[in-house]
Amino acid sequence: MIRYNRRNTIWLGILGALVGLVLVSSQVAPLIQAMLVMIFALAAAASFIDTRALNSRRTLIKSIQQRSPLNRTRLSPQAREAVARASTRGGYQSQHLALADIGMIASQSGADGMVMRRTRTISKDDDGVRPFITLYVDPTEADRNATVRFEIIDQNGRDQYVHEMKVFVRDGEVNILADHHLPLMKNPQIEGMGDWDLRVYVDGKLLGVHNFALAPSDEQRRSRLSRQYYVTEPERDQDVPMSLEDLLRNQTGTSTNRNH
Repeated sequence: MIRYNRRNTIWLGILGALVGLVLVSSQVAPLIQAMLVMIFALAAAASFIDTRALNSRRTLIKSIQQRSPLNRTRLSPQAREAVARASTRGGYQSQHLALADIGMIASQSGADGMVMRRTRTISKDDDGVRPFITLYVDPTEADRNATVRFEIIDQNGRDQYVHEMKVFVRDGEVNILADHHLPLMKNPQIEGMGDWDLRVYVDGKLLGVHNFALAPSDEQRRSRLSRQYYVTEPERDQDVPMSLEDLLRNQTGTSTNRNH
């Protein structure tokens, strides 16, 4: 919006009077007269710019950017990908509540005890898996209870895990690990392999969609190799056709037995 700055009226009038005197004087070269007219026109145009409004707007934008958690921290590549995927599904984006990280923590029992790892590939060799997120919270969104909802959807589009939890969020960095895990080993509802999705909601708003994979277990790999390469002896006998010589020999032996 263009506004006239009234504070410039006095000096603009004085400048206009001086330019007018120069224009009526015959002792001033036409080139100088043209330059003074141009200067006066620029000064008049500048008077329609409200510098206070511009400075106020710039200060407001700078203040918002400085307060934004997105500008105070670097998002992980997984978080950027998850936010981008959520935005294609109508996800929620705010300058006051940012998804800074997202992922899966798998646990597996072994000779050395329980081993936990961050991963994007799980299998039924793992005991279970838990989702986690990291939020950066602006003070305007802090000091309250937020509802965090985790959903895990398998390769067939079925919900394998839905868990909600109340979390008290403070300003700054907030790490949230689901307090329940999805069992994997000996879970009859989990089968096959493929791409899975983790969807995260905060207060009912979709913040991120994280992609990971279900890989075959060691037992599934061995079973697949066994079916592919192992053939039993009776199956081999049935699959291999007899030669013409063997057929004739069997036929001759059958005829001889009949004559006797």
